[in-house]
Amino acid sequence: MTDADSNRRPIAERSSAWAQRLAGALARSAITPNQISVASVAFAAIGAALLMWWPSVAGLLPCALCIQLRLLCNLLDGMVAVEGGKGSPLGRIYNEFPDRITDTLFIVAAGYAGGTPWLGWLGAVFAIGTAYVRVFGGSLGIVQDFSGIMAKQQRMAVLTVACVAAAIESFWHGERYALLAAAALVAAGSLVTSVTRTRAIAAQLRAGA
Repeated sequence: MTDADSNRRPIAERSSAWAQRLAGALARSAITPNQISVASVAFAAIGAALLMWWPSVAGLLPCALCIQLRLLCNLLDGMVAVEGGKGSPLGRIYNEFPDRITDTLFIVAAGYAGGTPWLGWLGAVFAIGTAYVRVFGGSLGIVQDFSGIMAKQQRMAVLTVACVAAAIESFWHGERYALLAAAALVAAGSLVTSVTRTRAIAAQLRAGA
């Protein structure tokens, strides 16, 4: 395993036939990995806007789709760059920065839609914290740790389920308990994830002392 492979987020779908076919098609096209990364931000902006300003069935379900499209972009940009051989010198920037933007857009929007803006902002800060701890470990020469109860995939899964649940809720009452619960879960889970990753880094540093 190369250093690049060891510091790459493990994604099971990467080995699936459909993902490989789609990534192969994109690799043969004029589309670049960096453009795919930017597309994830566009999907997040659309989804967050729907969540904040149109939190009805007509907005919640498309938002859930946007979350999944964001994750699809996150899967394909790396595959096109690495397996497709279309990586660029700026690829690492495009691999990290759009993720922080998309996380923030979705999590903050969930807080506002759930009636607790502060909880959305808190969740966004803690989510960025998980990435900071991961990259900090990498800067120390430790293999980046993508584990945790609320890593990126788990955060997006929680928000996707919350959007669908909130759409179902809307048939019974006007409250959005699912989105409130999701914002709380993301914030608490992201904090726990940052702590567990930090403890793992500390353990490795002690072992290597």
